Amino acid sequence: MAFVCLADFQAFAKDNLPKSTWEFIEGGADECITRDENISAYKKIRLRPRFLRDMSVVDTKTTIQGSEISFPVCIAPTGFHCLCWPDGEQSTAKAAEAMNICYVTSTYSSCFYDDIVAGAPNGLRWIQLYVQRDRKITKKLIQKVESLGYKALVLTVDTPALGNRLQDNRNRFSFPALLSTKNIHVPIEENSESLLSVSSIDSSTSWKDIAWLKSITQMPIILKGILTREDAELAISHNVQGILVSNHGGRQLDTVPATIDALTEVVNAVQGRIEVYLDGGIRTGTDVLKALALGARCVFLGRPILWGLTYKGEEGVRQVLNLLKKEFYRSMVFTGCRSISEISQDLVQFSKL
Repeated sequence: MAFVCLADFQAFAKDNLPKSTWEFIEGGADECITRDENISAYKKIRLRPRFLRDMSVVDTKTTIQGSEISFPVCIAPTGFHCLCWPDGEQSTAKAAEAMNICYVTSTYSSCFYDDIVAGAPNGLRWIQLYVQRDRKITKKLIQKVESLGYKALVLTVDTPALGNRLQDNRNRFSFPALLSTKNIHVPIEENSESLLSVSSIDSSTSWKDIAWLKSITQMPIILKGILTREDAELAISHNVQGILVSNHGGRQLDTVPATIDALTEVVNAVQGRIEVYLDGGIRTGTDVLKALALGARCVFLGRPILWGLTYKGEEGVRQVLNLLKKEFYRSMVFTGCRSISEISQDLVQFSKL
């Protein structure tokens, strides 16, 4: 069967993963309003195409934190890729390297960081961080990945507690006995209403910890989970290098805005002083274009990567990314954008749907 859109990979994953695993991946918090609006919000944005602009040469390349990528779609941090494919994050990293994009490795990777790097030694990698109660563990992890050539630290800020994921609670979802977090010793609770013990995540983490992180790493720091002007301004005042507008795929606090709706507020607060990225709800190339038109430097893909991984490992992830790249290229052609620098807010208008 030919897979012609991301929804085809989604359907395959739904049919081939265990029901509880599928619902863990797809699930959102409470009523899943934010999870669903992450996707539907893009449908309220209309494109304003421009023509007769000589589209014989179109360049999709851009840079993030000074590193060139082949197109402005990268891989967001998600944990436990071995739920979807035996080689897990190693396959994901190989696909990212082959596509010349960035892969953000999760703190809760189910493969050793050394193995991820060995499998894709030339790939652009950032590391996602949950600050642990035992700061020595966090410091050791940061020093480890920096020595392995990771290029940025992505601090997740929206998880002082775990979101209320109803389906996982109903399923009493637990991870397979052989699956573990390879790089950090975190207890995985079986027969618990919690998916993952967050007792190790430090809920006291605050703005003052940015200075501590800066004191132990040379990597640029990006804050993942910012949704408001107020926090964007605080990020600027604490001298971080980037913001990833994210609501954790709708998995934390339900009824917060869709990320594409929160993006403008953050971009307006930042005023170009640092790079702003976005994750959540990207399903088509036109979604990518809309996010860039509204000020995102790059978007990050979460669940669709896991769908591709479930389909055919590294090859499946590459197919997902190539499909999205072709769609994005086509959307640039139809809107008269020969390079990323020509994508602007003039390309979009908001529908009353």
